[in-house]
Amino acid sequence: MSILHKSKPQSHRPLRAKLIFNPGSGQQGESLQQLASILSEMQDQDILPEVYTTRPESRLEDVVHNAIKSGIKLIVVAGGDGTIDSVIGSIIGSDATLGIIPTGTRNNVAFNLGITGDIASSVALLRRGRRLKIDVGRVHFGHSRHWFLEAAALGLLTDLYPMADDIQHGDLAQIGGLLSKLISATPSRLRMIFDGHKHLDTTAHMMLISNMPFLGPHFQISPKVSFKDGRLHVFTFSDMTKLNMLSYAMLSRGGLVGDSGIKHYRVRNVHIRSTPRMPVLADGLLLGEGSLSVHVHPRALAVMAGSALTGQMATSEMMVNG
Repeated sequence: MSILHKSKPQSHRPLRAKLIFNPGSGQQGESLQQLASILSEMQDQDILPEVYTTRPESRLEDVVHNAIKSGIKLIVVAGGDGTIDSVIGSIIGSDATLGIIPTGTRNNVAFNLGITGDIASSVALLRRGRRLKIDVGRVHFGHSRHWFLEAAALGLLTDLYPMADDIQHGDLAQIGGLLSKLISATPSRLRMIFDGHKHLDTTAHMMLISNMPFLGPHFQISPKVSFKDGRLHVFTFSDMTKLNMLSYAMLSRGGLVGDSGIKHYRVRNVHIRSTPRMPVLADGLLLGEGSLSVHVHPRALAVMAGSALTGQMATSEMMVNG
């Protein structure tokens, strides 16, 4: 009887890495097994990790900054999109590279980058993947600054997507909340300045500023959106009836429904003032209500990605007016 052994990959020069492991990501009770699997696969790939397990009080940007200062060039996040957002500030502008092992709930950033496999294949990409430099967005809101990889959003959009996604996953109790939000929603006047000179005034219930084509629950905004084009993609939802918005929320998982009220702009920066003031989010983090400026930082973050970038695949499902 033969005994099958997992073949060891081709040996490499040992590679130091900082592993940021979030035990609270994904399914409860699986974190110990996940960490054991990650360390085993890293050993097979000759990756030498320094492990940091996150806690609620963790200051991950400081952890990453100290790792880079010590000479580590690979920062690996084992967690979800929120954990990734917590570390990118210290990687941007450095000579370090971000690696991702998606163990969160939605793992949308990894999905955009073509990191869609299990732990073994994700760790293998740390060695054999494509090193890319991608664009990053930055929100200036009051006295605060926030980096984002996916998107910033204003208005009703901040409530609409999560509720619609819950309904589509069987949580019918959210129907009442979604309808209530739509019925009570009032539009705001948006005054925007694109790239410092182009002025646009419109009335809308919501607005999206996207850096990646897939957001949240792998919802495709548009195949025209790219994180490698040095632009942010601004979508305004103007002159849409509440019935249209309800149809949009429930039917548009394959991409934005073609609607004359949806406009698309490619910009390097945008300043926005809303009246009445709209709530503002950056990658799911609620910043408050008020005016904001958003800027793109081209090729500011180095990442290890899959060979086929999910977030750059064009489809015929999406129609955007612009």
